[in-house]
Amino acid sequence: MMLEEDTGLSLAIAQIVQRLKGSSLHSQLERQARSSLHKPEIKLESLKEDIKEFLKASGWEKKLQNAVYSELSVFPSPCHPAAPPEHMKEPLVYMRKAQGSWEKRILKSLNSMCTELSIPLARKRPIAEQKELLNKWNEMGTDEPDLSLFRPVYAPKDFLEVLMNLRNPNYESGDQPSFRNHLGLIQVPLKVKDIPELRDYFSELGLTTGQLGIDDSTQVPPELFENEHVRIGQTVLAEQDSAAAQQYVRQGCPTALRAELWALILNISNQPEVLLCFSRDTSVLEHFCYNSATPPKSYIRGKLGMEEYAVFYPPNGVIPFHGFSMYVAPLCFLYHEPSKLYQIFREMYVRFFFRLHAISSHPSGIVSLCLLFETLLQTHLPQLFYHLREIGAQPLRISFKWMVRAFSGYLATDQLLLLWDRILGYNSLEILPVLAAAVFAFRAVNLMEVTSLAAAEAVLADLSTLKVMPLLQIFLFATVT
Repeated sequence: MMLEEDTGLSLAIAQIVQRLKGSSLHSQLERQARSSLHKPEIKLESLKEDIKEFLKASGWEKKLQNAVYSELSVFPSPCHPAAPPEHMKEPLVYMRKAQGSWEKRILKSLNSMCTELSIPLARKRPIAEQKELLNKWNEMGTDEPDLSLFRPVYAPKDFLEVLMNLRNPNYESGDQPSFRNHLGLIQVPLKVKDIPELRDYFSELGLTTGQLGIDDSTQVPPELFENEHVRIGQTVLAEQDSAAAQQYVRQGCPTALRAELWALILNISNQPEVLLCFSRDTSVLEHFCYNSATPPKSYIRGKLGMEEYAVFYPPNGVIPFHGFSMYVAPLCFLYHEPSKLYQIFREMYVRFFFRLHAISSHPSGIVSLCLLFETLLQTHLPQLFYHLREIGAQPLRISFKWMVRAFSGYLATDQLLLLWDRILGYNSLEILPVLAAAVFAFRAVNLMEVTSLAAAEAVLADLSTLKVMPLLQIFLFATVT
């Protein structure tokens, strides 16, 4: 067992070293180390130790630590050396097949729309258009062409239908005792946390812990907690430690510090990068190493099936769905500089949001989140669950759109940012189904009186007045188990 752990650790170290070698940080560290050779405090007889000390004192060691921490947060644990590479993306074969079928369906929809409108998927811009675009670079998005003929390639409800039909071919869902009683729409047996496990996992959200977003904490007056929390936040920022920042935001971010703290957690550099449109940013392709999805390929005309003539389309490999822009909209409240805003969005996407529209068995994947939501509701609000099911208003049909957009567009912005603080703090999306279940619990009395899906949707149509943190605390820590 010990030998396996050592092998796993060695593999993880080798993988991180390999990835960092190709980064700009590696070349910056090399440059700094070379320049330090001219400093009087660097002695030839203790060269290695002196350079290490210099990098530590000048803050470069901290940057390296943050980069390693960032890699550990994003990449999955290395598989066994003998495991095929697709296991890194998704270990369950039936999940991989389902994702492949879904991708084919999306591509078919995209291609038929292009054929219908006689518009090529990709073409080089004529010189006149290139010049016009350069002149309007800073006004992009304000002077859009008429897009009314274009329909979204798919909407969340289309995706839900696919997830509802997922089955593990190795056994009937009724064969496994623990799954026999699951009456929700998701019919695949994945391990999800129960309330005691969630309490343990989200322990910093406990009733006795100070939280931003709670106005009537009985333990500490809110203003006292807030002042102290701001002071600690400023210290965390001064230290520039990603791990400390991630732990800190579990209790919420002060508004004035949020932009910097999120950038620190996501290890975003302060150097302005070339700003690319998301669809053309090929660096996004890297996340397909650990995403169950595969970027769609296009072939140069007349060269179909010849790999040397294949290109990814769109160049970043991501076909957006209806509502995709809601992943970036809340960030516009935090970042004014386009370059920083874009880098934060890209990192949020490749760490978290891609999991909301890819079929996988990952605990933060949309399938597990749906199953967790249904299990929580069926276990802790059985009467409500059965009532809604009986009237044809399966709860997941209502909550799916909230979760697939990470609640963006449904909650008030200040509440949404408090929720996203916790996504970053716990490096997990499991807070989404917990909040979705808490919303149903909060509106349970009204929902017990409805007699149709439309009526249930009307009760839950407006979430803009909800306070996220009290809902989560009451559901997690005041629920009788």
